[in-house]
Order: sequence, then structure tokens, then C-alpha cells
Amino acid sequence: MKALACELPATHGPLSRFSRTELHRLVVQRGVTEASASTIWRWLHDDALKPWQQRSWIFIRDPAFAEKAGRVLDLYQRRFEGRRLRPDEYVICADEKTQLQALGRRHGTLAAAPGRAGRFEFDYERNGTLAYLAGWDVHHANLFDRVEAKTGIEPFGRLVEQVISVEPYCSARTVYWIVDNGSSHAGRASVERLETAYANLRLIHLPIHASWLNQIELLFSIIQRKALTPNDFDCLETLAERLLGFGDHYRQIAKPFDWTFTRDDLDRANGQDVSELINGQVSLAWGTVAVSMVAVVLLLGALRVPKDDEELADASILPSE
Repeated sequence: MKALACELPATHGPLSRFSRTELHRLVVQRGVTEASASTIWRWLHDDALKPWQQRSWIFIRDPAFAEKAGRVLDLYQRRFEGRRLRPDEYVICADEKTQLQALGRRHGTLAAAPGRAGRFEFDYERNGTLAYLAGWDVHHANLFDRVEAKTGIEPFGRLVEQVISVEPYCSARTVYWIVDNGSSHAGRASVERLETAYANLRLIHLPIHASWLNQIELLFSIIQRKALTPNDFDCLETLAERLLGFGDHYRQIAKPFDWTFTRDDLDRANGQDVSELINGQVSLAWGTVAVSMVAVVLLLGALRVPKDDEELADASILPSE
């Protein structure tokens, strides 16, 4: 019976997942057991088998995953290629939050009232999209952000210029930029383009499908929850003002994320099931956020941040989607 529970349902008929009742029917039809559905559930429960549960998954496809991931994790620990970073070396995580829609609600959003949650209208009209680009100084909690009409090489280049043109970055020995493999900064061409333009810039690419390693995604999750939900913006200008206004607000309270997953944790996995490989603890300026990172699944939506100003002032432990 347990062997059947560990097989794909589609190998036994037109089902994509088993329910307890369907699994019971199958084992009775096959003559495996006459036990009741409740008894079968207890047997499965004893072995922590839940064949009715499924989750999305991305298998590692980058042959250099461990090497690339380890390099980023070292930078978070202020190490690079076996040496400690100097005080005049900086680590920036950067990315774009693309296709942000301004959805104008057909009725004004209502504030909360006694015994009633705040309400926002379901029906909306689309008022266009824009992109939000940001760079985050991992160890000094400096945020650089901008709004662009769209993403691309040139908009990302303007973000880089925004950071590198000011102190302490313009006179730094090295500024390491951690990026994913998005088209604005992908491949060897992006390395040559940016490192030629800025002598002290070093572009560090994450492994493929490993944006969860980029600390900027933590910031994007905060922005999504604290500034963009609910989405009620009558025009792109209002959306841009909210994004940049929140950036100004966050700069006043920002603290470095307490990232504790290290290269040693990665090395200790040594081929284990990746679902058991990664469990990071990430602290936000709002409090502590427990981030469950499975394989190379994005951590967007897998974060819990304080929901209100009380939690903001007195947060302690916290995660997820």
C-alpha cells in the first residue's frame, strides 16, 4: 500500500493526485488490503506520507551551482577568493522588479473600521506598467532605487551609475555587484561592459534559477507587502511616487539583513536532497524573518514581515507563502 502511495497517480489512471478515498479505492481494487480508509490514513501518517500534497520544484541545472553560490555566500560573509574583504570593498545586490502595474480601482479603497478589515475594490482598470530598479549595500544597509519605464541594459546602467558616482563607492577599491541572469545583466558581455566602464566594479553572477540567493529579493518582498498591497494607483505617477517614497522611508530605518546561511552549510549538504539543504534565518530591519529556501525556488512570497507599526517597533520572530 505504501509503495502505491509513492507512485505517480497517473500510472494508475486519469488522476494527477491521490486523495485518501481514492488511494483506499485503488488498494482495495488491487487486492492489496481490505483495511478502511481511516486505517490507511494512519499507516501513511506513521511514515509521514502525504501523497495528496504536491509542490512546485526547480531542479538544479547549473553545473557550476556550488561554485557560484559559494562565491556569493562568501561575499555575504565579507570574504572573496579565500581572503577577507578590506574596509573599502563593498557588496551590492541589485535587480529589477518588472512589469509593476498601476491598477485603478473603480471604487475608492476604504480604511479599516471597528469590526471590519480595510476593503479595496476587486474591479479595476489598467493604467500602465513601470519597472523598479534597486541596489542594496549588503553590509551597510544603503538602498539605491529608481523607477524606469522598462528594464534593459540602459536602465540598469543608470542604476549602476547612480551607485558608483557617489561616495564611498566611487573611490572604493572594489564594488562587487551580485546579479541574477536577467537579460539586463546576463552573460560575459555584461561583465565586459560594466567592468570596462567602471574600473572598480566586479560583476558576480548567481547560478541559474538562484535569485533566492540575492538579498535584494528580501527588499522587494518588503516593498510588495508594505507599499504595493493593495494595488490601488490611478496612474503611473502615483505608483512611482509610492515606490520612491517608500525607498526614502526605508532608508531611515534600514539595517543589514542577518543572513546566516553560509558556504559551510552548502558544503555540508554534499549531495543531500536540496529540500533539506537550505534553511536560512534572515533578519529584517522590521524584525526577524525566517526564510525557507528550497532548492532554487525564489524566496519571493516566502517571507513574513511585520504587518503594522506596532510590529515595526516591537518585532521579534517571524515567515511565509
